[in-house]
Formats: sequence, C-alpha cells, structure tokens
Amino acid sequence: MRVLVADDEPLARARLASLLARRGDVELVGSVADGDAALAACASERPDVLLLDVEMPGLTGTAVAAKLATLPNRPLVVFCTAYEQHALSAFDLGATDYLLKPVRAERLDEALDRAAARLAPAQPQRGGWLRARSGGDEVRIALADVLLLTAGEKYVTVEHVGGSRLIDDSLRQLEVALGERLVRLHRNCLVPRDRLVGLRTLADGRVLARLSGTESAPEVSRRNLPAIRQLLRTES
Repeated sequence: MRVLVADDEPLARARLASLLARRGDVELVGSVADGDAALAACASERPDVLLLDVEMPGLTGTAVAAKLATLPNRPLVVFCTAYEQHALSAFDLGATDYLLKPVRAERLDEALDRAAARLAPAQPQRGGWLRARSGGDEVRIALADVLLLTAGEKYVTVEHVGGSRLIDDSLRQLEVALGERLVRLHRNCLVPRDRLVGLRTLADGRVLARLSGTESAPEVSRRNLPAIRQLLRTES
C-alpha cells in the first residue's frame, strides 16, 4: 500500500513514519503539514491510504476528506487525531478508521489491515471476470467482453458488448488485479489492452483512443499519451 501522512505536528509525522516502517507491505510516499498540501500530494502521488489529522492549518482534515470524497480515485482515509468528537462526521465522510493520538502500533496495524482488505480486489476479477450489480443481484462480465471502464463519483461503469453495468471495484483495484491486461488512458478511464487499436488527433490537439468493437473514443491524457504511443508501436 502507498501511504501518505498529513499532520501539522512534526513529531506526529515522525511517529507515524516510524510505525509504518515496521510493515513490509507499506510504502510511505509523502509526509505533509497542512490540508492544501495533502490534496496536492494526493493528486501527484496517488496514495492508496491517507493518514489524516483533523486540526491543521488552512483546510481541516474533515474538509480535505470532503473534497477527496468527490474524486473518482480517492485514497482511503484514516483519521489520526487527539479529538474524539470528530469521529461521527469522519465516518459520515467514509473514513476507513479513526485513530486517537498517540497512535498505538496495534491500532494502526488494524486500520491498515482494514484498508488492505478494502483495497484487495474480489477473486472473480483475478479469473478474468468482473462482478457487476443488476438490481439486488450480482452478475459476471467476462473480461473479453469489456470495452472500457470509466470512473464516476462513486462507482465504475463497465461498458461491454451487452450494454453497461456498475461495479464497486475502483480503477486502481482493477489495475492491481488484472495487471497488463488493462491500459490507463487517463485518471478516469481504463481499457482492455487488446481493444486498443489506434489514436485519433483532433483539430484542437486532443487525442482520442480508437477501440475495437465500439464507437466510443475516450480521450487520452497528455500524461498517459507517451506510454500509449509506445505500446501501440511495440505491438504493431
């Protein structure tokens, strides 16, 4: 797991870094001291988990969590604070856990294990199937039938040869589970590698992906464009 720490107290940041270093399944990708820096680091580092203080200069931790809640690929949030009274609002914002300072090693481990369980993709995805919902039922979609996957506010939409469905897994979870079978076009879109057949450049400079089996042409971000072009060259 990639973990980001946001706390205005240097000693608190150092303690969390020390506790995280005990775990072989954790990579500390950043340590920041205020809410604005936390949002910027989430955008640049794309952590899986954010250890977030509540009372910080500028944006509070709850304000940061509220802003992150509107993003499609948001990290899981674990609040680390000295104030018990914010727990209810924290869980209303979808927090994975709420730790009181001084953070104990065993409680941090529990929170990280809970986050790891939420990040772990369901087994069907590993076998080439996606689990989707249809009313109160679950249905399976073969990966071979998937055309593209796009992230919305809460769920990922799977466009497939039979229509479209919603799934609970995030794009990040799908990338981890399915590896090179999926290609990221931009932060909100993945496509199966074998569906990508070319690119089309518009007059305004935007670049769209050409996909087999569908008229949909999702945009390729400038950040991902070099990798997509290289992929198409090596597989041509």
